[in-house]
Amino acid sequence: MTLRSLTPVLGVAAALTWSLVSGAAPGASAEPLPSASNPGCSDVDLVFARGTGEPAGLGFVGDAFADSLRNKLGNKSMNVYAVQYPATIDFPRAVDGINDAAAHIQATVANCPKTKIVLGGFSQGAAVAGFVTADVVPPGAADSGVTGPLPPTVADHVAAVALFGKPSPRFMSFVNQPDIVIGPKYAGKTLDSCVPGDPICSDGGDFSLHNQYVGDGRVDQAADYVVGKLGYAVATPPPPPPADAPLLPPPPPVDAPPPPAPDAALPPAPPAPAPAPAPAPVAAPVPAPGAPLPA
Repeated sequence: MTLRSLTPVLGVAAALTWSLVSGAAPGASAEPLPSASNPGCSDVDLVFARGTGEPAGLGFVGDAFADSLRNKLGNKSMNVYAVQYPATIDFPRAVDGINDAAAHIQATVANCPKTKIVLGGFSQGAAVAGFVTADVVPPGAADSGVTGPLPPTVADHVAAVALFGKPSPRFMSFVNQPDIVIGPKYAGKTLDSCVPGDPICSDGGDFSLHNQYVGDGRVDQAADYVVGKLGYAVATPPPPPPADAPLLPPPPPVDAPPPPAPDAALPPAPPAPAPAPAPAPVAAPVPAPGAPLPA
Protein backbone atom coordinates (compact mmCIF):
# COMPACT_ATOMS: atom_id res chain seq x y z
CA MET A 1 0.00 0.00 0.00
CA THR A 2 1.45 3.36 -0.97
CA LEU A 3 0.35 6.89 -0.32
CA ARG A 4 0.47 7.53 -4.06
CA SER A 5 -2.09 4.78 -4.55
CA LEU A 6 -4.73 6.68 -2.58
CA THR A 7 -7.92 6.38 -4.59
CA PRO A 8 -9.59 9.45 -6.07
CA VAL A 9 -12.88 8.34 -4.49
CA LEU A 10 -12.41 10.90 -1.72
CA GLY A 11 -11.83 13.63 -4.25
CA VAL A 12 -14.77 12.56 -6.42
CA ALA A 13 -17.17 12.46 -3.49
CA ALA A 14 -16.00 15.81 -2.28
CA ALA A 15 -16.09 17.46 -5.70
CA LEU A 16 -19.68 16.38 -6.19
CA THR A 17 -20.88 17.69 -2.86
CA TRP A 18 -18.77 20.57 -1.63
CA SER A 19 -19.92 24.13 -2.22
CA LEU A 20 -16.90 26.24 -3.02
CA VAL A 21 -17.76 29.61 -1.62
CA SER A 22 -14.66 31.58 -2.42
CA GLY A 23 -11.01 31.37 -3.40
CA ALA A 24 -7.99 33.41 -2.43
CA ALA A 25 -4.87 34.41 -4.24
CA PRO A 26 -2.12 31.80 -4.40
CA GLY A 27 0.29 31.70 -1.50
CA ALA A 28 3.72 33.17 -1.87
CA SER A 29 6.64 30.86 -2.46
CA ALA A 30 8.09 29.24 0.64
CA GLU A 31 11.54 30.61 -0.29
CA PRO A 32 13.04 32.92 0.66
CA LEU A 33 11.77 33.96 4.07
CA PRO A 34 13.16 36.86 6.11
CA SER A 35 16.25 36.13 8.17
CA ALA A 36 15.94 35.62 11.92
CA SER A 37 17.24 39.14 12.54
CA ASN A 38 14.92 40.67 9.97
CA PRO A 39 12.02 42.55 11.57
CA GLY A 40 9.89 41.15 8.74
CA CYS A 41 9.62 37.85 10.62
CA SER A 42 6.06 37.69 11.90
CA ASP A 43 4.88 36.66 15.35
CA VAL A 44 2.70 33.94 13.80
CA ASP A 45 2.90 32.01 10.53
CA LEU A 46 -0.31 30.30 9.40
CA VAL A 47 0.21 27.40 6.97
CA PHE A 48 -3.12 26.21 5.54
CA ALA A 49 -4.10 23.65 2.87
CA ARG A 50 -7.38 24.13 1.00
CA GLY A 51 -9.94 21.46 0.09
CA THR A 52 -10.54 19.59 -3.16
CA GLY A 53 -11.51 21.68 -6.16
CA GLU A 54 -10.91 25.07 -4.59
CA PRO A 55 -8.87 27.70 -6.46
CA ALA A 56 -5.28 28.24 -5.39
CA GLY A 57 -5.15 30.01 -2.05
CA LEU A 58 -6.55 29.22 1.37
CA GLY A 59 -10.05 28.15 0.31
CA PHE A 60 -13.27 29.35 1.92
CA VAL A 61 -12.63 27.69 5.29
CA GLY A 62 -9.01 28.84 5.32
CA ASP A 63 -9.95 32.42 4.48
CA ALA A 64 -12.50 32.55 7.30
CA PHE A 65 -10.07 30.93 9.73
CA ALA A 66 -7.27 33.36 8.85
CA ASP A 67 -9.60 36.36 9.25
CA SER A 68 -10.89 35.17 12.62
CA LEU A 69 -7.40 34.37 13.88
CA ARG A 70 -6.03 37.74 12.76
CA ASN A 71 -8.83 39.59 14.57
CA LYS A 72 -8.19 37.65 17.77
CA LEU A 73 -4.42 38.22 17.68
CA GLY A 74 -4.82 41.97 18.10
CA ASN A 75 -1.46 43.68 17.60
CA LYS A 76 0.43 40.43 16.89
CA SER A 77 1.64 40.13 13.30
CA MET A 78 0.67 37.12 11.19
CA ASN A 79 1.95 35.81 7.87
CA VAL A 80 -0.34 33.52 5.87
CA TYR A 81 0.97 30.78 3.58
CA ALA A 82 -1.33 28.80 1.27
CA VAL A 83 0.02 25.29 0.73
CA GLN A 84 0.76 24.78 -2.95
CA TYR A 85 -0.65 21.56 -4.37
CA PRO A 86 -3.26 20.68 -7.01
CA ALA A 87 -6.16 19.88 -4.61
CA THR A 88 -7.88 17.96 -7.40
CA ILE A 89 -9.72 14.66 -7.52
CA ASP A 90 -6.32 13.11 -8.29
CA PHE A 91 -5.92 12.60 -4.57
CA PRO A 92 -2.44 10.99 -4.71
CA ARG A 93 -1.12 14.43 -5.71
CA ALA A 94 -1.76 15.40 -2.09
CA VAL A 95 1.85 14.28 -1.66
CA ASP A 96 2.85 17.54 -3.35
CA GLY A 97 1.07 19.45 -0.58
CA ILE A 98 2.70 17.39 2.16
CA ASN A 99 6.15 18.14 0.78
CA ASP A 100 5.38 21.83 0.16
CA ALA A 101 4.01 22.42 3.67
CA ALA A 102 6.92 20.58 5.26
CA ALA A 103 9.44 22.61 3.26
CA HIS A 104 7.80 25.91 4.21
CA ILE A 105 7.66 24.97 7.89
CA GLN A 106 11.33 23.98 7.97
CA ALA A 107 12.33 27.18 6.16
CA THR A 108 10.37 29.24 8.68
CA VAL A 109 12.05 27.47 11.59
CA ALA A 110 15.48 28.06 10.07
CA ASN A 111 14.98 31.70 9.09
CA CYS A 112 12.52 32.96 11.72
CA PRO A 113 13.08 30.75 14.78
CA LYS A 114 10.99 32.97 17.05
CA THR A 115 7.94 32.77 14.81
CA LYS A 116 5.14 30.54 16.12
CA ILE A 117 3.71 28.30 13.41
CA VAL A 118 0.05 27.29 13.04
CA LEU A 119 -0.71 24.40 10.68
CA GLY A 120 -4.20 23.78 9.32
CA GLY A 121 -6.28 22.36 6.52
CA PHE A 122 -9.78 21.58 5.32
CA SER A 123 -10.89 18.17 4.00
CA GLN A 124 -8.20 16.94 1.60
CA GLY A 125 -6.12 19.80 2.98
CA ALA A 126 -6.70 18.44 6.50
CA ALA A 127 -5.31 15.12 5.28
CA VAL A 128 -2.27 16.98 3.95
CA ALA A 129 -1.73 18.77 7.26
CA GLY A 130 -2.30 15.60 9.24
CA PHE A 131 0.27 13.62 7.26
CA VAL A 132 2.76 16.49 7.73
CA THR A 133 2.67 15.88 11.49
CA ALA A 134 3.23 12.11 11.22
CA ASP A 135 6.38 10.91 12.92
CA VAL A 136 6.78 8.05 10.43
CA VAL A 137 6.04 7.67 6.75
CA PRO A 138 3.07 5.28 6.29
CA PRO A 139 4.16 1.73 5.39
CA GLY A 140 4.93 1.37 1.71
CA ALA A 141 4.80 5.12 1.05
CA ALA A 142 8.53 5.67 0.69
CA ASP A 143 8.25 5.39 -3.09
CA SER A 144 5.43 7.94 -3.26
CA GLY A 145 7.71 10.96 -3.17
CA VAL A 146 7.18 11.90 0.47
CA THR A 147 10.32 13.60 1.72
CA GLY A 148 10.00 12.06 5.16
CA PRO A 149 8.72 13.15 8.58
CA LEU A 150 9.64 16.53 9.99
CA PRO A 151 12.66 16.63 12.29
CA PRO A 152 11.52 16.20 15.92
CA THR A 153 12.81 19.65 16.90
CA VAL A 154 10.42 21.32 14.44
CA ALA A 155 7.48 20.39 16.66
CA ASP A 156 8.67 22.90 19.25
CA HIS A 157 8.02 25.70 16.75
CA VAL A 158 4.51 24.53 15.78
CA ALA A 159 2.16 26.00 18.37
CA ALA A 160 -1.11 24.50 17.12
CA VAL A 161 -2.74 22.41 14.41
CA ALA A 162 -6.34 23.04 13.30
CA LEU A 163 -8.03 20.44 11.08
CA PHE A 164 -11.51 20.82 9.61
CA GLY A 165 -13.35 17.83 8.14
CA LYS A 166 -10.34 15.50 8.19
CA PRO A 167 -11.11 12.18 6.42
CA SER A 168 -12.01 9.65 9.09
CA PRO A 169 -10.51 6.18 9.64
CA ARG A 170 -13.86 4.78 8.45
CA PHE A 171 -13.58 6.66 5.18
CA MET A 172 -9.93 5.81 4.68
CA SER A 173 -10.68 2.15 5.44
CA PHE A 174 -13.53 2.22 2.94
CA VAL A 175 -11.09 3.25 0.22
CA ASN A 176 -8.49 0.77 1.56
CA GLN A 177 -5.95 3.42 2.51
CA PRO A 178 -3.91 4.13 5.66
CA ASP A 179 -5.34 6.24 8.44
CA ILE A 180 -4.20 9.80 9.00
CA VAL A 181 -2.34 9.57 12.29
CA ILE A 182 -1.30 12.76 14.06
CA GLY A 183 2.26 12.51 15.35
CA PRO A 184 2.63 12.25 19.14
CA LYS A 185 4.54 15.54 19.34
CA TYR A 186 1.54 17.31 17.78
CA ALA A 187 -1.43 15.40 19.22
CA GLY A 188 -1.71 17.54 22.35
CA LYS A 189 -1.96 20.76 20.35
CA THR A 190 -4.24 19.56 17.54
CA LEU A 191 -7.91 20.48 17.19
CA ASP A 192 -9.71 17.94 14.98
CA SER A 193 -13.01 19.64 14.14
CA CYS A 194 -15.80 17.56 12.58
CA VAL A 195 -19.42 18.62 12.09
CA PRO A 196 -21.63 15.76 13.36
CA GLY A 197 -23.05 13.92 10.38
CA ASP A 198 -20.36 15.05 7.94
CA PRO A 199 -19.68 11.84 5.94
CA ILE A 200 -16.05 12.73 5.27
CA CYS A 201 -15.05 12.85 8.93
CA SER A 202 -17.86 10.92 10.66
CA ASP A 203 -20.39 8.14 10.11
CA GLY A 204 -23.00 10.54 8.72
CA GLY A 205 -24.39 10.70 5.22
CA ASP A 206 -25.35 14.33 4.64
CA PHE A 207 -22.67 15.80 2.39
CA SER A 208 -24.09 19.31 2.79
CA LEU A 209 -22.77 19.29 6.36
CA HIS A 210 -19.25 19.33 4.97
CA ASN A 211 -19.81 23.01 4.17
CA GLN A 212 -20.88 24.10 7.65
CA TYR A 213 -17.51 24.77 9.31
CA VAL A 214 -17.78 28.53 8.83
CA GLY A 215 -21.50 28.97 9.41
CA ASP A 216 -21.77 26.94 12.63
CA GLY A 217 -19.01 28.82 14.44
CA ARG A 218 -16.36 26.08 14.36
CA VAL A 219 -13.88 28.35 12.61
CA ASP A 220 -14.15 30.94 15.39
CA GLN A 221 -13.89 28.22 18.04
CA ALA A 222 -10.73 26.93 16.36
CA ALA A 223 -9.26 30.43 16.31
CA ASP A 224 -9.89 30.75 20.06
CA TYR A 225 -8.19 27.38 20.58
CA VAL A 226 -5.17 28.41 18.54
CA VAL A 227 -4.76 31.75 20.31
CA GLY A 228 -4.73 29.86 23.60
CA LYS A 229 -2.03 27.50 22.33
CA LEU A 230 -0.03 30.48 21.13
CA GLY A 231 -0.08 31.77 24.70
CA TYR A 232 -1.85 35.00 23.83
CA ALA A 233 -4.99 36.52 25.25
CA VAL A 234 -7.83 36.86 22.78
CA ALA A 235 -7.94 40.48 21.69
CA THR A 236 -11.09 42.38 22.61
CA PRO A 237 -12.67 43.99 19.56
CA PRO A 238 -12.93 47.79 19.77
CA PRO A 239 -16.35 49.19 20.70
CA PRO A 240 -18.47 50.46 17.84
CA PRO A 241 -18.19 54.19 17.14
CA PRO A 242 -20.89 56.34 18.75
CA ALA A 243 -23.87 57.23 16.64
CA ASP A 244 -23.81 60.68 15.06
CA ALA A 245 -25.41 63.27 17.35
CA PRO A 246 -28.53 64.91 15.92
CA LEU A 247 -28.07 68.39 14.52
CA LEU A 248 -29.32 71.10 16.89
CA PRO A 249 -30.50 74.61 15.95
CA PRO A 250 -28.18 77.47 16.88
CA PRO A 251 -28.78 78.93 20.35
CA PRO A 252 -31.10 81.97 20.46
CA PRO A 253 -29.71 85.47 21.17
CA VAL A 254 -29.19 86.26 24.82
CA ASP A 255 -31.98 88.90 24.96
CA ALA A 256 -34.52 86.93 22.93
CA PRO A 257 -37.39 85.20 24.72
CA PRO A 258 -37.12 81.42 24.78
CA PRO A 259 -38.84 79.72 21.83
CA PRO A 260 -42.08 77.90 22.60
CA ALA A 261 -41.85 74.18 23.15
CA PRO A 262 -42.85 72.07 20.11
CA ASP A 263 -46.61 71.66 19.84
CA ALA A 264 -47.16 73.78 22.98
CA ALA A 265 -50.33 75.92 23.06
CA LEU A 266 -49.70 79.61 22.63
CA PRO A 267 -50.67 81.78 25.64
CA PRO A 268 -54.08 83.55 25.30
CA ALA A 269 -54.05 87.08 23.92
CA PRO A 270 -54.62 89.84 26.52
CA PRO A 271 -58.25 91.23 26.60
CA ALA A 272 -59.00 94.34 24.57
CA PRO A 273 -59.13 97.56 26.66
CA ALA A 274 -62.68 98.64 27.75
CA PRO A 275 -64.07 101.82 26.10
CA ALA A 276 -63.61 105.01 28.11
CA PRO A 277 -66.83 106.15 29.96
CA ALA A 278 -68.77 109.11 28.50
CA PRO A 279 -68.21 112.42 30.36
CA ALA A 280 -70.93 113.28 32.95
CA PRO A 281 -73.25 116.26 32.07
CA VAL A 282 -72.28 119.56 33.70
CA ALA A 283 -75.13 121.16 35.80
CA ALA A 284 -76.00 124.84 35.34
CA PRO A 285 -74.80 127.11 38.14
CA VAL A 286 -77.40 127.85 40.87
CA PRO A 287 -77.91 131.66 41.32
CA ALA A 288 -77.17 133.15 44.66
CA PRO A 289 -80.07 134.15 46.85
CA GLY A 290 -81.46 137.63 45.99
CA ALA A 291 -79.74 137.63 42.62
CA PRO A 292 -81.94 138.53 39.65
CA LEU A 293 -82.92 135.61 37.47
CA PRO A 294 -81.45 135.59 34.00
CA ALA A 295 -83.74 136.95 31.32
